[in-house]
Amino acid sequence: MTRANSSRAVKRKRITCPEISEYMRMVETGKVPACKEQHQLMAYLRDVFANERLIIDYERIEEYRSYEKYFPFDLFPWEWFAFTLFMCVFKADGTPRWSQELVYMGRGGGKNGYDSFVAFCALTKVNGIRDYDVDICANSEEQAKTSFSDVWNILENTGKRAKFQKGFKWNLEHITCRSTNSTLKYRTDNPKSKDGLRSGMVIFDEVHAYQDWRNIKVFTTGLGKKPHPRRLYTTTDGDVRDGVLDNLLEKARRILAGEMPDNGFLPLIWKLDAAEEVHDKAMWPKACPSLPYLPVLMQQIEEEYADFLVNPAGNADFMTKRMNLPSGNPDYQVTDYENLKTASRALPDLRGMPCVFGIDFAKTQDFVAAALLFRRNGEYMAMHHSWVCKRSNDLPRIRAPLDEWEQMGILEYVDDVEIHPSLVCDWIYEQMAEYDVLGGAIDFYRHTTFMRALDEIGFSAKEKTVKLARPSDLMQVQPVINSAFLNGTIAWGEDPMMRWYTNNVKLVASAHGNYSFEKIEPKSRKTDGFMALAAAFTASDQLPETSEIEFMAPLTF
Repeated sequence: MTRANSSRAVKRKRITCPEISEYMRMVETGKVPACKEQHQLMAYLRDVFANERLIIDYERIEEYRSYEKYFPFDLFPWEWFAFTLFMCVFKADGTPRWSQELVYMGRGGGKNGYDSFVAFCALTKVNGIRDYDVDICANSEEQAKTSFSDVWNILENTGKRAKFQKGFKWNLEHITCRSTNSTLKYRTDNPKSKDGLRSGMVIFDEVHAYQDWRNIKVFTTGLGKKPHPRRLYTTTDGDVRDGVLDNLLEKARRILAGEMPDNGFLPLIWKLDAAEEVHDKAMWPKACPSLPYLPVLMQQIEEEYADFLVNPAGNADFMTKRMNLPSGNPDYQVTDYENLKTASRALPDLRGMPCVFGIDFAKTQDFVAAALLFRRNGEYMAMHHSWVCKRSNDLPRIRAPLDEWEQMGILEYVDDVEIHPSLVCDWIYEQMAEYDVLGGAIDFYRHTTFMRALDEIGFSAKEKTVKLARPSDLMQVQPVINSAFLNGTIAWGEDPMMRWYTNNVKLVASAHGNYSFEKIEPKSRKTDGFMALAAAFTASDQLPETSEIEFMAPLTF
């Protein structure tokens, strides 16, 4: 039945649009299990509709619905809910109420199918904007092409080719709607070739793979040249921390908690609330709302769950990608990422306090890091600095935002054949003007490289002011470091590079219940900053208990 269109902007204490209200009621009544963020979303939406004058374009919804028959699937309730809010709800001035949408859900939920439907609809006369180009972006061509190929197959292989040729022209790289001259393309990870884009919509597929915002900014700076610019982010979780996805999730949670205005950003989050929920199959739709409609997918996830129970470390992706809960495995990661964020809290004034340093590097032609470690009132505080050799062969592999960290002052590029030890020791010497540096530690097998430079600033192994840390020493401090993370008794300030370093370290079980620190991946995931901190921990017995001691800042004459 066709509904009468209402072009008037009105406030709605009761939402009468089934595409929106049906899924909302399913969540609110418990018909489908839903995470905390889903319940927050429903309360947030009811508040928006009750207090803002909005247009729900029913006629547009009906016309978009007529396209569903061309697709090899029916849209699930969550998809119509997400689609209608994104494409059919407008402010009083006719602009989209939500111009950005984040769809964050477990693998298998149909995100690519959703992307293809949104992209197809955006090209058409129902959207009605000429030259409203749609770009689907991902880090790999295979991923970027997935939703594009869904639309291409509908036009090419559903037996209606002749009919579609009246309205579209297409090849394996472009799909263009004749009536609007809007073109769908897929694009990959090469930002230098994207200048001059005039997109109407950009779809970012599997955002978890983006380490930084460089590529996204290239695509989004082209928005605004056409009416109703939109961005759609769809993704599972992944292994990259402190990247684009974590930024988007933090923004989403602040919006849902009422801590900041949404500014047109619609956060749709599906995930488990707690790790123990994985053992209750009834909770799995919290992460994948399509699961109740897909018995084959349910069987597949059941098989993966059985493998996960037998070997959690070897099947860590099950929690990360199926359940959107990247809590990590205690036998694999150094600590939970939430603990790393807790460690990123602000540091107190440490001037005049005693501390010890740690230095770490694999080779001076790559990365070198130094850290200072303090202890006060039973808590550890740290600060770090890194040097990166511009001639490192590994730099092209690294996707971390090194330039941003340089601007923050925590990283220093060195344009030379290597990072000379004097640079690192000069930094430590500068810190001695602010802090009481008692001594430090460096890897036993690499001490020779730094011996002379350390001696020049007053530290030496001979005088026992430099500890030559062996692997066994690092094993001894691993429980101390683990306890500090678990209890939130370590802080290093707002230092995303330390979060990156630490998230790149894995624990490997050794004899007698001990663990050693090792790199997850040796070329692109550096660990030097964390290992410098761990080295400092091996010298922490030099730190006095400071709970009742007042320290003066060093005097300068």
